[in-house]
Amino acid sequence: MTNSTGQTVLKFLNLSLLVLFPIGWFAPLMRAAFLPLFGMSEISVMTGLQSLWGEDILLALLVTILAVFAPYLKTIGLALYQFGLLDRKVKPALQFLARLAMADIFLLSLYIVVIKGIGVGRIETAWGLYLFTFCVLASIGLSIAPKRDAQ
Repeated sequence: MTNSTGQTVLKFLNLSLLVLFPIGWFAPLMRAAFLPLFGMSEISVMTGLQSLWGEDILLALLVTILAVFAPYLKTIGLALYQFGLLDRKVKPALQFLARLAMADIFLLSLYIVVIKGIGVGRIETAWGLYLFTFCVLASIGLSIAPKRDAQ
């Protein structure tokens, strides 16, 4: 695969995340038989955020920034950078967004471990967890893949 073809594939994959991230936010991440905080059988990023907004506004704001805005803004910024619409000077800002965006997987993993560790009810992962994880890992991979400044 030539460098030009490889760059085109990377651009397409990054742009596909602009569609896949929102699907991942609304897809069921897990099913819970009993959770006092959520009180529902299927939990997605959005339903979890809705519950958090009712319980703890500061935590909800932090999770919303880390799980929704940071990954999406990083993806948009990377797309603009890949298409030559952003200067190299923004690279540190994109790297900062990348660090923030990786925190969402940590938070999600922490929630699952804590809930399973408490032994309250039963938790089963759903297909949205795999989609959301794929989006985050693809975003990380695209961030470290060779970019136009390697040309």
